[in-house]
Amino acid sequence: MVTIGVEEEYLLLDPGSGLPVPRGARVRAAAERAGSAEGREVEPELLQAQVEVGTPVCGTLREVHGNLTRLREAVATAAAKAGCRMAACGAAPVRASTPVPVTAEQRYREISRAAPQLVDEQLINGMHVHVGIPDRDSGVAVLNRIRPWLPLLVALGANSPLWDGRDTGFASWRTVVFDRWPVSGPPPAFHDAADYRARTQALLDADMILDRGQLYWQARLSERYPTIEIRTLDVQLEVQDAVTLAGVVRALVADALRDHRRAVPVPDLPDELLAAATWQAARHGLDGNLMDPLTRRPGTARAAVDSLLRHIAPAAEEAGDLERVCSGIERLLARGNAAQRQRRAFSQGGLEAVLELVTAAER
Repeated sequence: MVTIGVEEEYLLLDPGSGLPVPRGARVRAAAERAGSAEGREVEPELLQAQVEVGTPVCGTLREVHGNLTRLREAVATAAAKAGCRMAACGAAPVRASTPVPVTAEQRYREISRAAPQLVDEQLINGMHVHVGIPDRDSGVAVLNRIRPWLPLLVALGANSPLWDGRDTGFASWRTVVFDRWPVSGPPPAFHDAADYRARTQALLDADMILDRGQLYWQARLSERYPTIEIRTLDVQLEVQDAVTLAGVVRALVADALRDHRRAVPVPDLPDELLAAATWQAARHGLDGNLMDPLTRRPGTARAAVDSLLRHIAPAAEEAGDLERVCSGIERLLARGNAAQRQRRAFSQGGLEAVLELVTAAER
């Protein structure tokens, strides 16, 4: 069984104005006192108006669902005690003119000194899926094989259409904000783990990044765990959608591991086409045409998603996830992804309705 773990980042918002508030330390302390989260399950993030949670290593999607539900409830309860609300949205719908303070950790301070404006605007939140790998050479093989599918994950997981109280025109504004860092976007192809190590070390030696934590690619080898980490997804409004997309990611990785063992040729997708497909997915989400990674031709979002489900079906079935993943994707398409739901709320009730939507996060 391929193991899985999920990290989610949340915003802390003022209950009245909806503005981000620097109460991360108070929220973490309240969660710890309540005993509702263990050890390092609730951690600080770059800005003091954010917190991050991480599940234990899970064997099943049922475990992922239970842990995410527990952690969301813990943070939401702790946030209420700290006088704020937890929000599960990929970008802050509104911001104050004064930047949110950086979390008081040396690494975060160094990042802020290097890129102050970028850090001020880093009010974005992702969902990171860790999938277990047998070794780093296998992990690099997975990276190479899942690259073509990353734009479709961006489109499915988009949950950040609003910024500064306005519709950005992008389904995932978080993707655009994150892509301004020097090492970001879809990862390049690598020969093997030694090539990955050498090329990332070259970035460090050239003083281009502070550490390997600043490898902000949409998929990378984890430096802390024996996993590959997929970082394309905005944090989701609801646990059920988060679990569905985690199942999709696990199946993609399991399929890539199987193809690697069978020496199936690695799909070739030029970097410029992958970058453009990522931009298109962030721009339109599920509301426009998307590129099918297998044919490289444009088509409807429905057609692209069907291609994805056909691709991952054997691996999802082997994991016992196929029914849950397929029904979850159908539910997501029928109701709309989180970006579509935010836009509907915005058109019907303005920012007040959006804030109510994104702060009902313990569901």
